[in-house]
Amino acid sequence: MEVIARIRSPFAEKFGVPRQSGIVEELRATVVFEPPYRNPDAVRGLEGFSHIWLIWQFDRAVREGWSPTVRPPRLGGNRRLGVFATRSPFRPNALGLSSVRLERIELDSALGPVLHVQGADLVDGTPIFDIKPYLSYTDSHPDARGGFTDDTAMERLAVEIPPVLLDKIPQAQRPGLIGVLENDPRPRYQDDESRVYGLRFAERNVRFTVSDRVLTVVDVQ
Repeated sequence: MEVIARIRSPFAEKFGVPRQSGIVEELRATVVFEPPYRNPDAVRGLEGFSHIWLIWQFDRAVREGWSPTVRPPRLGGNRRLGVFATRSPFRPNALGLSSVRLERIELDSALGPVLHVQGADLVDGTPIFDIKPYLSYTDSHPDARGGFTDDTAMERLAVEIPPVLLDKIPQAQRPGLIGVLENDPRPRYQDDESRVYGLRFAERNVRFTVSDRVLTVVDVQ
């Protein structure tokens, strides 16, 4: 397979990236095609779809060999499940699948067609192998069971950011950052109220603590 495009997102590293696509709809990113694929004809008609599938590579999790079981962070990292019963990045082929909202398609004179998307869960620079339109009549299953995820509630945190620190974040990036923080970027097994975490977002280091379900930003560098 060949890399056809790469994502451009606010995330410089894996920490803080939403655990699934669409969880933080406010996150904005762009899909930039590699030079051989910068042909507007390749996306002709794609503007008619509201969502698309991205097939990509966990390029920061590629490793030799594979394990039949993994420890899902959503279960606190204490229970093993089959790799194919999870969306762990540590898979035989390290492939990821994300559905994102297609906001618009921009025709750039140098980069060709650029896809502006929302809700992506990818680190900046992640290689993309394929793009497919999302079809609601077949891709959506409202009565689907979620396995172990049905029993693990996703509780949002209250987020407090002092105005002087919020001013250090570009206005267009603020909704996405707040959405990421509300969804608690910490590993599920960590609950140390004295610990200061650092999240690299939009070329800034956002430092925060969490206590009693309240996340407080203490510094932005």
